[in-house]
Amino acid sequence: MKKIAVFASGRGSNFEAILKKTRQSRLKAEICLVVSGNPSAVALETAGREGIPCHIQTPAETGEELLALLKRHGVDLILLCGYMRKIPAVVVAAYPNAIMNIHPALLPAFGGKGCYGIHVHEKVIESGARITGVTVHFADLEYDQGPIILQRAVEVRDDDTPRILQARVLKTEHDVYWRAVDLVVRGKVRVEGRRVLRT
Repeated sequence: MKKIAVFASGRGSNFEAILKKTRQSRLKAEICLVVSGNPSAVALETAGREGIPCHIQTPAETGEELLALLKRHGVDLILLCGYMRKIPAVVVAAYPNAIMNIHPALLPAFGGKGCYGIHVHEKVIESGARITGVTVHFADLEYDQGPIILQRAVEVRDDDTPRILQARVLKTEHDVYWRAVDLVVRGKVRVEGRRVLRT
């Protein structure tokens, strides 16, 4: 069974959704570690209640120290769930196509540095786009640039505000992320250049 580390900086609602699927045995994987640079992150409270080991990062922690922690826990796959730090290069190198992220838009649109959280939905509405959505991708050294695993469209409605749109997109995230993780865990994808292909 694949071992997963979740990196989260806040509530970690995607973490909760994925954890639920593991508890229901719909996702054959074990969340063995939760990492956060925010000691007040709700995700840490959730992990504590579920008996999942937690690690609170310090500003002085090096990439090598983080990598050693992951190796001690036998981590096979890293899931970014609202994680607000950049993954150290040494960790990215050690986990090629094994770090996953979810983005609340249809990449490559509305991605990159500064495009996170409510800011994404503000930009979508300001642009006049009629369709937005969710993207799950492998993370690399560049923000929102890794190969795309799954996407799902969400309609932008005339009366949407950024908050209303965010809530509807988040509901879609909770259904899409675990499905993408399931594909990876079961070895049902392979990466060829920029493309992620089903096997």
